Amino acid sequence: MLPKFKSSLGLDLGIPEVVREILTFMRADARRRYTVIIGSDSLLLPSKNADFVTAIVVHRVGNGGRYFWRRTDHGKFHTLRDRIIREVLLSLEAADLLLKELRDQAGDIEWSFEIHADVGENGPTKALIQEVVGMIRASNFEARTKPQSYAASKVADRHV
Repeated sequence: MLPKFKSSLGLDLGIPEVVREILTFMRADARRRYTVIIGSDSLLLPSKNADFVTAIVVHRVGNGGRYFWRRTDHGKFHTLRDRIIREVLLSLEAADLLLKELRDQAGDIEWSFEIHADVGENGPTKALIQEVVGMIRASNFEARTKPQSYAASKVADRHV
């Protein structure tokens, strides 16, 4: 079963509907440049279970954007590294599903794609930057880390 994402209006949308919404947004001003971004964040609960949120963001460069998100639970996590790796894997999984349809349907709209990881030079995730960026680049995607990784550290974070 394909994952469902929530829109800003609270509607449950499958990947085909998310792609349709993204393309409608892009076609409303097709002269602009767009960046489609996926990022995930998580929150460790007292039970050691982790709550994960993956966000798909379409940014009209210089003029706002839209986003879609989904929440998943993947059981217990005992290390920060395991949680961060799971966040990246969830983002890569969403990218695989989304990009298959988006590339086929986007036509001549100018857009780029990035994956945002919730790791940065400050704090406990510093040691994970090279590993996480390597995972993303190995999948042929552009990687962003904090403070440029707003899809993970701001958009997805708002829903965990």
